[in-house]
Amino acid sequence: MALKTGRGAAAPPFLVMDVIAAANARAATLPPGAPGVLRMEVGQPGGGAPRGAAEAAIRALREDRPMGYTEAFGLPGLRARIADHYRSTYGVAVPASRIAVTVGASGAFPLAFLAAFDAGDRVAMAAPFYPPYANILTALGMQPVLLPCDATTRFQPTLAMLEKLDPLPDGLIVASPCNPAGTMLAPAELSAIARWCHAQGVRLVSDEIYHGLSWGTVAESTAAAFSDSAIVVNSFSKYFSMTGWRIGWLVLPEDLCRPVECLAQNLFISAPHIAQLAAEAAFDCGVELEERKEGYRRARAALLEGLPGAGFDRVAAADGAFYLWCDIGHLTNDSLAFCAGMLAGADIAATPGVDFDRERGHRFLRFSYCGAEAEVVQAPARLRAWLRR
Repeated sequence: MALKTGRGAAAPPFLVMDVIAAANARAATLPPGAPGVLRMEVGQPGGGAPRGAAEAAIRALREDRPMGYTEAFGLPGLRARIADHYRSTYGVAVPASRIAVTVGASGAFPLAFLAAFDAGDRVAMAAPFYPPYANILTALGMQPVLLPCDATTRFQPTLAMLEKLDPLPDGLIVASPCNPAGTMLAPAELSAIARWCHAQGVRLVSDEIYHGLSWGTVAESTAAAFSDSAIVVNSFSKYFSMTGWRIGWLVLPEDLCRPVECLAQNLFISAPHIAQLAAEAAFDCGVELEERKEGYRRARAALLEGLPGAGFDRVAAADGAFYLWCDIGHLTNDSLAFCAGMLAGADIAATPGVDFDRERGHRFLRFSYCGAEAEVVQAPARLRAWLRR
């Protein structure tokens, strides 16, 4: 008799992880001294944790401080610093009691989804989208509702689009800046969407993990400023460069605080103690982090200048994050094969668009430019040489 497999066993892959493996395998075949693989497939800052955060972890280890479980919602000091961040950055008073420290944003999403939705609930999101949104929802028995977006809506959902939905969804996920397109919702747009969701009984989940990484075209705003019923997700992985530390947070509405706490107690117990200590110290590393951001800004400018001459001249408005979402429909109708060929022929790893949009992503790819600046800026020349062969 065949053994049963659960619903989660059918979760689709997160293709960028497969690209990482392929890039690692390609790099291992290159001879010593050869130019390496340009790692433009993953949104992982190349610099690692800021010095002050790493030193805080080192001090804690040298002091032989016990690193046991913390409260499920995290260390009080870190939660207080996050609350201070909302006051100083957005002018929003968020009590520390509504902040939950999580195992990265990746650990925050299932907590939020399980607390806010039931199996069978419908949760809307723009397409293209960050793949784990839909994959986690699917694994939990919920239904993603995709809203096709393009350059005309700046790859973001609009209020008019939401008002046409019938039936209304149970939830909506927005991301600003978004992955993969890097576009943002203006404060007035986010406010209108947040207020509409609250009035209609649609639970808003606002992904704000790329906050701090915007390029001056649109102001950053938080859904916490516009709705007490919204769930805000953020992370130390992107602006703070702490991907492998697996540390993030949720800003929760009052009605979900205890449900999420109970879920966190059972699913994760707590985020890693040492990562929480390092994250608290990261708030004091603004000078170093802003210098890194300037490196991303320069890499972005170099790519936006150089890619059109290499044939990549259809790029989404990159307001924030550290991605370029490129329409390559004039070059291919198979982004998966195109990215594989780029890795083999140009030693550039990029993520095929089908990871972010299963219906239209065959004509798109995503470049990440948060790696070492000196390497990222080589991409246009390599691409020109490859495509002219």
